[in-house]
Amino acid sequence: MITVYTDGSSLGNPGPGGYGAVLMCGGHRRELSGGFRHTTNNRMELLAAIEALRALKEPCRVKLHTDSRYLVDAIEKGWAKRWRAQGWWRNKKDRALNPDLWAELLELCAEHTVEFVWVPGHAGVPENERCDELARAAAQQKPLPADEVYEQGDAGAPRFEM
Repeated sequence: MITVYTDGSSLGNPGPGGYGAVLMCGGHRRELSGGFRHTTNNRMELLAAIEALRALKEPCRVKLHTDSRYLVDAIEKGWAKRWRAQGWWRNKKDRALNPDLWAELLELCAEHTVEFVWVPGHAGVPENERCDELARAAAQQKPLPADEVYEQGDAGAPRFEM
């Protein structure tokens, strides 16, 4: 079993953003982080989970902890799969936001056995706090690359998701 903690952050929403992940198995530990010059908190929450799962070299059982209800609920309640089945529409009038990232996350979840666990943010959970530090530090790096999908307006409407 791989234990993963993830967090995403944006300094302004939208604004410079970053993600952080901590992967642990046995006595091994790996930290991941990265950032983008203009993105949203939700995109960074999703990207943290994606990057953590991408780092696994073979199919694994994963317990992924996040303080994002958006992420946990969309996976655990089946919303993301429903959005995909509906051509990335949440309902008849609203497009699903971040379909590029949801599609990738669903593919990774199909490769691994992933249990998503919600943890309260900023509540003293050590690994969640570490992920927050990693995400915030990544968002402050200069120069940051473009989140091209978001900046081109392809992350779903409206362009500036809150």
